[in-house]
Amino acid sequence: MILDILLLIVGVAFVLLGADALTNGASDMARRWGVSELIIGLTVVALGTSMPELVVSVISSMTNKPELAIGNVVGSNLFNTLIILGTTALICPVSVSKQVIGKDIPWSILASTVLLVLASGTIINGDANNQISRSSGIILLLIFITFLYYTILVARRDDKQDKAEADKAQKEGQEEVKHTPIWKSILFILLGLAGLVVGGDMFVKSASNIAFSLGMSESLVGLTIVAIGTSVPELATSVVAAFKNKAGMAIGNAIGSNIFNILLILGASATITPLKMGNITPVDLLMLLLISLLVWLFARTSYILSRWEGATMIAIYIGYMIYLIMIQ
Repeated sequence: MILDILLLIVGVAFVLLGADALTNGASDMARRWGVSELIIGLTVVALGTSMPELVVSVISSMTNKPELAIGNVVGSNLFNTLIILGTTALICPVSVSKQVIGKDIPWSILASTVLLVLASGTIINGDANNQISRSSGIILLLIFITFLYYTILVARRDDKQDKAEADKAQKEGQEEVKHTPIWKSILFILLGLAGLVVGGDMFVKSASNIAFSLGMSESLVGLTIVAIGTSVPELATSVVAAFKNKAGMAIGNAIGSNIFNILLILGASATITPLKMGNITPVDLLMLLLISLLVWLFARTSYILSRWEGATMIAIYIGYMIYLIMIQ
């Protein structure tokens, strides 16, 4: 137990250092390429910080622990939306662009809806054993490819606009922005990702050992301890981004990670082997959809996630965790 606690602390330290390096490197690459921090958050940063979930879920599916794989993704998305966005808003109210409200959050809502439909076999066809089948996994992966294609198109459009603005600024005699050497930016990103993955893995293993020793079920461990552990990279990256006044990267990271978790991670895991839902119920999946809609409504009211809205999201997460523990 003592060794697991020490490994947990070391894992958190690796994650924090990795998040700082990744944020610096990705932010500079965004400026260099003329790509918005939101797009970088939705893709590069989201993929990097989702690596722990990918590793845990794929290994869980390969070792016949489907509840841990699904619980990891569902719990991570709950944590990403309610705790990460909530904490970021508490630190600094998050300005939400029209693109996020009109295009990016709807992708998260779509992913949650598709997952709910595909996994609710009892509701749709009377299947007594709800599961995410291989065909469902392939559907999720195809939707993920569509999401990537859409994101690349948006990035190209933004690139053209930013390049035109940069050329105009240069003609008007404005000082050219100085960039960190590209090798250093890439090094920061790689070191950051390594720190996140290694630290996240240490956190998950130590936290899981502690949880199982306390008698928690596999599904509850997946929804709580493992989910929180694999979401530490997203939390650290978003908090660091918020303190550095890079809210666009923070919200892009959280939303992008949610989309990656459902479409890529569950899609890949279910394609390897069908994932039986077990104690993960349609109620848990419905919760994913409801909180995505809640964030969309909060953001749509004033194009800002305020501090009281952040506090509300955190309170909802705490309440839901209490509910999960009570029904165990």
